[in-house]
Amino acid sequence: MRSLEEVVPCFGMITVQLAYGGANILCKLALARGLSYLVFTVYRHLLAMAILGPLAYVLERKRRPALSLSILAKIFMLALFGTTIHQNVYYAGLSYTSPTVASALGSVIPALTFILALMLKLEKVTIGSAKGWAKIIGAVVCISGALLFTFWKGHLLGGLVKHPLILVGTKGSGQGPQRGKDDWIKGSLLILTSNIAFSAWLILQAMIYEVYPARLSMTALICFFASLQSSVLGLIFERCKSSWRMGWNIQMLTIVYCGTVISCLVYYLQTFCISKKGPVFAAMFSPLILIIVGAFSAFFLAERLYMGSLIGAVLIILGLYGVLWGKSKDFDENGETKMIAEKTTQTLDAKNCISSSDCHNV
Repeated sequence: MRSLEEVVPCFGMITVQLAYGGANILCKLALARGLSYLVFTVYRHLLAMAILGPLAYVLERKRRPALSLSILAKIFMLALFGTTIHQNVYYAGLSYTSPTVASALGSVIPALTFILALMLKLEKVTIGSAKGWAKIIGAVVCISGALLFTFWKGHLLGGLVKHPLILVGTKGSGQGPQRGKDDWIKGSLLILTSNIAFSAWLILQAMIYEVYPARLSMTALICFFASLQSSVLGLIFERCKSSWRMGWNIQMLTIVYCGTVISCLVYYLQTFCISKKGPVFAAMFSPLILIIVGAFSAFFLAERLYMGSLIGAVLIILGLYGVLWGKSKDFDENGETKMIAEKTTQTLDAKNCISSSDCHNV
């Protein structure tokens, strides 16, 4: 049972990154064909709210904590950082960069989350212990691998396919938009800003779950506030009525996928993993999306593979393994501490029972 508790969060976060990888590709295709990211954010969260709302009401009706104004305000801020700011800024940046570069810039998420967790005392690192060094070195290796994957090409290894199976182009055009250096910098800065908001979101989830441990209800409320906040932005900055009309095409497919898979399944899985292992554990899986998107792009978009990509992928996996090993040692120590505390409590209860005159009635 104990090993299952260790494995399930790992598989959960791998599933999360696979889902995010698919979303990155679909969003790039849909944005290139004219989908407004403001409209997209509104529709996907409305769809998610319509699915999660009834489920949360039925499944958590008897064990859902009472909602106070303080908790609602905290969940409102959670939606503001994790969805409204993070997603709208991210998709704005994605329109200026490629999915692979956007995923590579996500390598800063583990470092940012790790620093925030240390500052808020949600994460502990013992420098003199093996697990402490494993976390630090693993994080550095993982981030270094992501940077190497992005900025050093090395020897050309070739491509998996000769011609792209999917064409990324603008609406009504067979070729993608040509971006200059200024656009690449603008896109990178936007994505880095969104990653800061995402790191804050991971930390806030851990803190809010302590006072409101109802995952489905919290996820449904996040989607509700996200759709409300994004609707206000959409009505201000996206007044063209044609942008709000949807047909059955790649744009609608992206909305349905992100609304059901990302906003419903991934949000819930992420909250579950954070409640079990903490925000730093969840953040350390972010560089995996770089490998996933890189492999997908190589196969479907005919992007070429380089030696730097291969070495970077290996370093990402090794660094991730190091951090997970350190976190597993934390889990072991916490389990042992809990067992000792339970045995101590049982011993004290037994002694109190012996000295009490009421024990014979038990």
